[in-house]
Amino acid sequence: MADLLQIDKLRAGYADSVVLDDISLSLAQGQTLALLGRNGTGKTTLINTVVGVTRRHQGSIHLSGQPLEQLAPHVRAQAGIGWVPQERNIFKSLTVHENLTAVARPGAWTPAKVYETFPRLAERKGNMGTQLSGGEQQMLAIGRALVLNPRLLLLDEPTEGLAPILVEEVLKGVVNVTRNEGLSVIIVEQHPQLILAISHSAVILDRGTIVHHGPAAQLREDQTLLNRWLGVSS
Repeated sequence: MADLLQIDKLRAGYADSVVLDDISLSLAQGQTLALLGRNGTGKTTLINTVVGVTRRHQGSIHLSGQPLEQLAPHVRAQAGIGWVPQERNIFKSLTVHENLTAVARPGAWTPAKVYETFPRLAERKGNMGTQLSGGEQQMLAIGRALVLNPRLLLLDEPTEGLAPILVEEVLKGVVNVTRNEGLSVIIVEQHPQLILAISHSAVILDRGTIVHHGPAAQLREDQTLLNRWLGVSS
């Protein structure tokens, strides 16, 4: 299976500050990568670097062979990068349906398909963004990224602060996107067991470098590694 995303010897950060050093990884089409690590280890910075909102000091980023490192963020979005930041950034003064239709681009992902993936949004399509719960806002943020019809979806802490039932609904939607629709996804997450269960591979960052990269199922069963790098014990 050909790689969709290729990152090679990436060094990046903010202004002159280097946060990431010697990052190399790849992601195939239709695969989900769990990006793990304690707070402050560079997970969000890596996502932001793929999006193009940090300073790249060296290294390369390719999407289907196309170099991204010189492209502005909006051009990367047009090339197929979909991004859901921690802040979600939905249009709170618009309805659910207006949020989706305002940014939709031609492709397989339409507002109707988003409603199939997240039925709760279909029930609230006339609600304003301010009338949604945190979980519903997260679903809408993911849906809004999907209607841009990306090839790679980047999710930064998608379950943060959500009630368990909404976490389940969000993750069910993510599984549908990857396993049934073939979209590639990178998920930054603080709860490894939740994400490892639905991911194909996993990367652990520590102090801006990769300290582990392997199958998600294998890491999920390795309590020694989980405890060492993430402070997770059985």
